[in-house]
Amino acid sequence: MTEKPIVLVVSVSIIKDEKVLMIKENKPNVINKWNFPSGRIEMGEDILDAAIREVKEETGLDVKLTYTTGIYNFISSSQDQVIMFHFIGQVTGGSINIEEDGIIDSAWVKVSDLVKSNDDELRNPSVIKQITNCLVNKSYHPINVFHKQIK
Repeated sequence: MTEKPIVLVVSVSIIKDEKVLMIKENKPNVINKWNFPSGRIEMGEDILDAAIREVKEETGLDVKLTYTTGIYNFISSSQDQVIMFHFIGQVTGGSINIEEDGIIDSAWVKVSDLVKSNDDELRNPSVIKQITNCLVNKSYHPINVFHKQIK
C-alpha cells in the first residue's frame, strides 16, 4: 500500500471590527467554498513566513501574526491527511486584491455569523467551525509557541 504524504498547511483569520476575512475558492477539488486564507507550507519554508506569504498571495494584504488558535489534524475532501497551523492576523498594509488563480471572491463576515454558516458553503466545515468557536471565545494562544526555523 502506498501512503500519501501528510499535507502541511497554514491558515490565517484576519480580524477587523469583529469581522473575519473569508475568501471564496473555485479550484478543481474545491468549487465555490469559503475558507480562511490558507495554503501549503513550501519545502524549507518557515511556518510563520508561510502564513504571511499565503495571506499576501490570496488577498493582497500584509499581516502581522498575533496569536494562534492551534494545530488541526483532519482528512480533507481529497482524502489527504492535513496538519494545519492556524493563526490570527492583523492587517499592517496592502489592500484587498483577489488575483490568485482559484480565488474568486472575498468578504468580511461577522465572526458570530460564521458559526451559523451552511456546511455546504465552507471548505472543511468542521475545522472552520472549530476555529470559529475559538474566535468567538477568544481562545487564543501566544504566537511565541512557534519558534523561527533554525537554518
